[in-house]
Amino acid sequence: MKAKSFDKKFDEGKDIVSDLDLTKTRRPNQEQRRVNVDFPTWMIESLDREAGRLGVTRQSIIKIWLAERLEQR
Repeated sequence: MKAKSFDKKFDEGKDIVSDLDLTKTRRPNQEQRRVNVDFPTWMIESLDREAGRLGVTRQSIIKIWLAERLEQR
């Protein structure tokens, strides 16, 4: 499909998702890498309590708090 046809279809509000190759899509700066961190038991228990209170997983609360801290810089 030519760019002009694609743009026209988009501008008309038609569905363009079927015209895209989504097999290699990625979110910039969102690639993930695994790290291992050891925490003391009291910290894990506190994380679990707070995660439960917010209705998220332990991993999520750690990511949220780290992201908030890094954004402050």
